[in-house]
Amino acid sequence: MIRLTLSEIADRLSGTLHPGTTDAAGGTIVDGPVETDSREIVPGGIFVAKRGDDTDGHLFVGAALAKGATLAIVEHPVDDPIAQIVVADAVAALGELARFVVERVRSTGELTVIGITGSNGKTTTKNMLERILSAEGETVAPIRSFNNAVGAPTTMLRVTDSTRYLIVEMGASGIGDIARLVALARPDVGVVLKVGLAHAGGFGGIESTLAAKTEMVTDLPETGVAVLNADDPRVASMADKTPARVLRFGSEVDADIRATDIAGTRTGTNFTVHAPGEDPAPVRLRVLGEHHVSNALAAISVATTLGVPLARSAAALGTLARAERWRMEVLGGRDDVTIINDAYNASPDSMSAAIKTLAQISEPGKRTIAVLGAMSELGEYSGEEHDRIGLQLVRLNISRLVVVGPEARRLHISAINEGSWDGESVYFDDMDAAYDYLAAEIIPGDTVLVKSSNSAQLRFLGDRLGDLFSW
Repeated sequence: MIRLTLSEIADRLSGTLHPGTTDAAGGTIVDGPVETDSREIVPGGIFVAKRGDDTDGHLFVGAALAKGATLAIVEHPVDDPIAQIVVADAVAALGELARFVVERVRSTGELTVIGITGSNGKTTTKNMLERILSAEGETVAPIRSFNNAVGAPTTMLRVTDSTRYLIVEMGASGIGDIARLVALARPDVGVVLKVGLAHAGGFGGIESTLAAKTEMVTDLPETGVAVLNADDPRVASMADKTPARVLRFGSEVDADIRATDIAGTRTGTNFTVHAPGEDPAPVRLRVLGEHHVSNALAAISVATTLGVPLARSAAALGTLARAERWRMEVLGGRDDVTIINDAYNASPDSMSAAIKTLAQISEPGKRTIAVLGAMSELGEYSGEEHDRIGLQLVRLNISRLVVVGPEARRLHISAINEGSWDGESVYFDDMDAAYDYLAAEIIPGDTVLVKSSNSAQLRFLGDRLGDLFSW
């Protein structure tokens, strides 16, 4: 974080400063990382004692102090001898502090803020864009999927006076969430990747999801840029809802940034990217799945608006070894067995794309095995979407289906009811039983996809299978 005095922070947060020690006063300067987890504190850090569902951060102020914290932002004074700023709401204070820091850096430097949202692909796109921009200047991007009311401000607070690019991933569980994050970060560039059924149960339907994602572009400045997916009609419809300049990406012929010659293999995804006024550039992604071409185009589109030549963006993307941990992560290798661990998250769109990739990259005569868990947070759409995936598995001739967990059992039933399988689908209540089956069932040359929502935790099963077939 940038250097600020305790008084500056207290004033901005409308909080009350309690120095806590004889050597701390309003003029004391703090500039350490801001954390809400006391275990992540480093010397000089700032601890935000937020209340959680299962515990209360105020109980861990002492632990933060022991690890070297110099300031605690609290909702009531604590007995620990540390400088404290008492605020009405710790999470709101975290956001306001982030807004203050970004405003300060913007006023003195050349900071550009990029916001990214979408039902799928936010983290992958963020990683791709970070890889491109980090070669151009100091870039701050979220760790993992820090994209909510806590994670996004925590990312924003990592900027320094020399930061040139700030990437903010913006997720939502309801209408208004993205608008609040946009108000904090005030993006210069807003990216919308897709409007799908991820978390549709929480939103209350696809139209509510559309309204929530549109919040990314409605408040962009006229000098800003809205980067929109031309292949998604719902995203494309946002073009007339923003005052910003619109840049469209996709495979459509009228997209500004466009991909052609897309080809997926077991080692990655290749395509050619086109942009106005530049020579086409070949892109060699080491990330599996044609659906990641859209994410790459989004990242290239942002970089293009910031003046990065197409060829340089393409070259940078070629150095990205994986999208993210547990996202189309290629494991195994022994006996020509490929394990694709894509079980960090799952929506109908991402599940369908992963299964399509499994079918596409398998070599002739070799088997494909889909190990699937539940897609969560779909509400009233859950049953029909699990049925649709079961149908897709059969129609794409996936060799084996292994369904894990009671919440996903409908997938197994749907595949069987399709009528064209005889014993190719099996069901297990838990991961241990599934692992034992797969350890005996997998043969040389198999390609295995492990996919589920985060709550099903099949990513750990994927890791176990990866270890089993590693060199």
